[in-house]
Amino acid sequence: MKWRTLIAAWEPETRFVDVQLRGPYAKWRHTHTFEETPGGTLIRDHVVYRLPLGSLGRLVAGKLVDHDVERVFRFRREKTAELLS
Repeated sequence: MKWRTLIAAWEPETRFVDVQLRGPYAKWRHTHTFEETPGGTLIRDHVVYRLPLGSLGRLVAGKLVDHDVERVFRFRREKTAELLS
């Protein structure tokens, strides 16, 4: 499935927010924040999403989607650490 997102908020060096315009979710809002720490930068993600079909979508696919979202962010953490080491 093709995704289309929009950067809905942009605060350089602090945070940005992307929202899904087209894709698999009924709602997707992903906030990326960047916090200076001793020796580096802490990257935090906060994702709010809703599956299509309301409660039925959550019942049928909720655990699978939760696992998939976690897998995507785990991959990103690993690659970011690899690229910055």
